[in-house]
Parts: sequence; structure tokens; C-alpha cells
Amino acid sequence: MKPAAFDYIAPRSLEAAVAALAAANGDGKVLAGGQSLMPLLNFRMVRPAIVIDLMHIPGLSFIELRGDRVAIGAMTRHADLEFSDIVAAKLPVMAAAMRHVAHLAIRNKGTIGGSLSHADPAAELPMLAVFYGATIKVQGPAGRRDIPAEDFFVSALTNCLEPEEIVFEIEFPVLTPHAGWAFEEVARRFGDFALASIAVSFGLADRRIADARVAVMGVADTPRRLREAEAALQGHQGDPEAAAEFAEVVRSCLTPESDIHVSAEYRKNLIGALAEKALATAWARAAGPAP
Repeated sequence: MKPAAFDYIAPRSLEAAVAALAAANGDGKVLAGGQSLMPLLNFRMVRPAIVIDLMHIPGLSFIELRGDRVAIGAMTRHADLEFSDIVAAKLPVMAAAMRHVAHLAIRNKGTIGGSLSHADPAAELPMLAVFYGATIKVQGPAGRRDIPAEDFFVSALTNCLEPEEIVFEIEFPVLTPHAGWAFEEVARRFGDFALASIAVSFGLADRRIADARVAVMGVADTPRRLREAEAALQGHQGDPEAAAEFAEVVRSCLTPESDIHVSAEYRKNLIGALAEKALATAWARAAGPAP
């Protein structure tokens, strides 16, 4: 299919893009990498009066280490994250997750700002933003504001942006003391959206888990950070008993729904199995095989 007719503008500054979006009075769409917007346009699921293309705005594609944070420009491509030395060293869960994002052609075009704004509950980057406790920086006519990632995602395909606001940068805290980490995902085929996924990271104190962090996706209408599961890991070692307990806590935190792909029961069992596997992998990285 072909999209309905719309006006097109390619502003040269973020301020001009915000002004064009505000002038559209809620009838404009922002184009970043286009991997989500273009199919919606072609199927006429959205019919904006104007499309504002961010591609020609300088300074929106970068990955920078700023002390204990990694700052990433909204127009940074998935492939840039996948192959970045900074991301690999400072945000290893993100580096691992990027290999699961769709296919290489899409990773070469899709952007982090576009993925976060699209807010698909089965997409990796929204979950990573919640997992790391990222700060999403946006600009609107009234100026700039910082939004915690856990507040950004409202429901499936819905974020908290005002109609005139645009994401321009995301800051990810570096989990400096975390020696153990893992990312696990299952999809029907390589490159498909995840049926379920989990990220785990923690440090060690006296060979016991400390400061654990756990997030999941594909099992709710937004990515979820599971603080109950984090608390369940505190003070444990990566033995089979701890892994089984951790998996049970993860399952108890979630009430997934059935869809055309799998049943709710399958998805709940799947996330538990992934939790056990993730803990074993993270523990092996941190301390070697469990005693």
C-alpha cells in the first residue's frame, strides 16, 4: 500500500523541528530511522498532515562517556550501539541485546530515539532504558525536560511525551560494580519480536550477590523492572536452589496475556526458564561456576 498524502519537512535544527511539530497541532509525526513509522504510513494506520524528518539535524547521533554515564544521541543507529567500544565496555547488557534487534538492515537504519518513542513492549531498547534507569531528555516549545525511563512508557505503543515534544538524548548510568550480567531472549525466529526477554546484572560482596538489577519485556504492556526479583537475589549465590527461587519470584511478578503467538501460561513458564538461565550466566561471569 501507499501512504495517504502528507507534507514533508527536513528542518536543520532541533528547535525548528519542535516548532514544526507544534504548528501541526497534533497532526504531525516525527521521522527518525523510519523502521516503525514507514509501515504505519504505508498501511494508513496513521495519516499525519506533516512528517518532520530529523535526519538532517546535526549533533543528534553520538555515543559519549560522561563520567559515570553514557550519553547517546536520539538519532544514533542500533548498529552503532552494537559495535560501539564504549557500549561494550560500559553497558554490556545493551551490547548483548543489540544482536537480537530485528535484522542487520533494520539495525543500520533504526534509531534509539525512534525505538524508545515507538514504545513497543517487545522491543529491546525500551527494556534496556528501564533496566539501566536511563534518563530520556526531550525538548518541546516550553524547553527541555528529563524523564525517567520508568515514567516514559505508559502502555503498549504509548509514551508520556507531549504532542510537541521530541526525544533528543538518552543518558544511561554505568553499573560500575556489576561483574555479573546476562541478557536472554526467545523469539519464534531470529529477528522477530521477543516472546519474552530478561536482563540481569549484579555485583558481588564476599562472593554473594549485591545490588542486583532485573528487567523483563514481552510479558506486559510495558517493559518492567522487577524489584521483588532483585530483592530475592540479594545475598545469594548462583546455585541451582537460588536460581529456582529467583525464577519463581520472576513468574510471580507477572501476569502476561495470551496472544496469537503463545498462551499466557507458556509465556510465564518461558520467562521463568530464561530467568534461571540468565542467573547462571551472570554468576559464571562474576564468580565462575557456582560452588
